Amino acid sequence: MTTKPREFFIQGLTKEGRTFRPSDWAERLAGAMSCFRPGGAKAGGIGAFIGYSPYCVPRVINGVKCVIVNEALRGIEPMAWDFVMNFARDNGLQVIEACLLPEDGAPPKSP
Repeated sequence: MTTKPREFFIQGLTKEGRTFRPSDWAERLAGAMSCFRPGGAKAGGIGAFIGYSPYCVPRVINGVKCVIVNEALRGIEPMAWDFVMNFARDNGLQVIEACLLPEDGAPPKSP
């Protein structure tokens, strides 16, 4: 049984609870990671990298701007993973590991 890669939410809140600026930080960070995707640069073509990578996606969650980072990025390009996680650390942003829910919708089983 293989485990799914973990996901992490980099929140646009500092550890002190302040909103991180500039307001488009999430889109900029995810845009910088847009080329890291399944198939990599093999896709080619003029519009090959329009859009965000599925491994680094900006979202607003409960009114807080976030970037969802999939740990699979580490396997594709460790330096890209380090860049994203160091960005969060260097800017004092809150990073939370996402909890995974069972795919069948059933509540998690107790150990």
